Amino acid sequence: MNEPWRPTGAAAPVARLIEELHRLPGVGPKGAQRLAYHLLRTSREEAQALADAIVEVKERISLCSLCQNTTDVDPCLLCVDDARDRSQVCVVEEPLDILAVERARGYRGLYHVLHGAISPMEGVGPEQLKVRELLERLRDGSVKEVIMATNPNLEGEATAMYVGRLLAPLGLRVTRLARGLPVGGDLEYADDQTLARALENRQEL
Repeated sequence: MNEPWRPTGAAAPVARLIEELHRLPGVGPKGAQRLAYHLLRTSREEAQALADAIVEVKERISLCSLCQNTTDVDPCLLCVDDARDRSQVCVVEEPLDILAVERARGYRGLYHVLHGAISPMEGVGPEQLKVRELLERLRDGSVKEVIMATNPNLEGEATAMYVGRLLAPLGLRVTRLARGLPVGGDLEYADDQTLARALENRQEL
């Protein structure tokens, strides 16, 4: 088993900062070092503003009790928007995916965030996802269509099939994004036109 990477040759506080930055997704050792020394060069006020923003996010952001999206008000602004089509719910893996769908400007319904996808290799099962919350909000019968917008990879497909089987007895229309999305990709990185076409040409699950 490989030992965790640790910075050498840096003062202890800087080394600690580099290690913490290296824990962030997509930040490698060199990137963590560049960020740490950039922060070291900024003014105390700029560094404090960043620290305050991080603390504020942790203190004020929670999950919407309806859609499970991240929010500072409950219910979130999307859920209380009367202009949205309440007969449709688009199910996504992560809050970032909502931003991607909204950017495509082809959908005006509601959302539900699962906060992950089924992945036995990573020890993520259905019980770790917000599936129960989805089933609860569908009980009143107001939703007529559930759009499975999980990522077009193995984990996303398995999650869509699992949720689809749970929804089958409810008599809802369950659809899946069209195959215009690249297999193995992430929804948040799809370009707007591709995502809009995938929504428009969605297929029965």
